[in-house]
Amino acid sequence: MTDTDTGVAPTRGVELSAQTYRHLDRASKLLGVGLVALGLDMGGDTVFGVALGLLGAALALTTVFLQIEK
Repeated sequence: MTDTDTGVAPTRGVELSAQTYRHLDRASKLLGVGLVALGLDMGGDTVFGVALGLLGAALALTTVFLQIEK
């Protein structure tokens, strides 16, 4: 059975070179940690502080779903 027989559209991942991935990974982690710190500084118990913390955590995890070009 091939992929076309399943009726599901094939998925395509994002592929980056190792150097590009490393730079993007570091930048997203640093920016994510910065947003979490800003959220805590704004007040970790406020809606805005929690929103910044969640945004920072999501940004820091974005590179988990990328693939390194082999």
